[in-house]
Amino acid sequence: MNQFQNREEAGRRLAARLFKYRANPVGLVLALPRGGVPVAYQLSQALHLPLDVFITRKIGSPENPEYALGAVSETGTIYLNPDAVAEFRLSYKEIEDVVRVQREEISRRRRLYRQGRRPVPLKDRIVILVDDGLATGATFLASVEAIRQQAPRFLIAAIPVGPKETIDKVKAVVDELTVLAMPEPFWSVGTHYADFVQVSDDEVVRYLKLAGKAQEERMAREA
Repeated sequence: MNQFQNREEAGRRLAARLFKYRANPVGLVLALPRGGVPVAYQLSQALHLPLDVFITRKIGSPENPEYALGAVSETGTIYLNPDAVAEFRLSYKEIEDVVRVQREEISRRRRLYRQGRRPVPLKDRIVILVDDGLATGATFLASVEAIRQQAPRFLIAAIPVGPKETIDKVKAVVDELTVLAMPEPFWSVGTHYADFVQVSDDEVVRYLKLAGKAQEERMAREA
């Protein structure tokens, strides 16, 4: 049985759990693109908070790109799963090659998604970090590590679905965790959505523009 109809529904359900942060003056919703953006957009609208992306890319094995060895964030933080690295017996050079490719993709996405805007500063903010679900959690954990280095006041993980083992890892490194479902057995994130169509770059840009316009309108009303 599907837990969610689509990412938008998951976002609305997360927002209901996080309503105490509505209109918080230092609140910020951060989405992991691409799949986390439609989820996070719903939170930003329901909670009247600004939306930005935090770009982190999975480091896949050269033999099996879908298998996460770790992840690299847009601020340069690298998270590696030592067990996975040992299992594939990868050299430093092999890991560096994969990381370099992902850093190039991060640069491309930063230019496209932000279109000249600077990232929202995270220092002293209440940050709600959002994805559409977790499997190994590599990209999410790398993001948490990188965000912590920017000294937010409080870091909240908002996750629709994930396996208990991964959720427990996340819970240990954030200040607050909101998770909607931890199904057993857990096969993949997509199996828990009726509609899990891939999110495009164009959709990410559209959601960010819509969120930015909504935030400007809220600020104008309050001025």
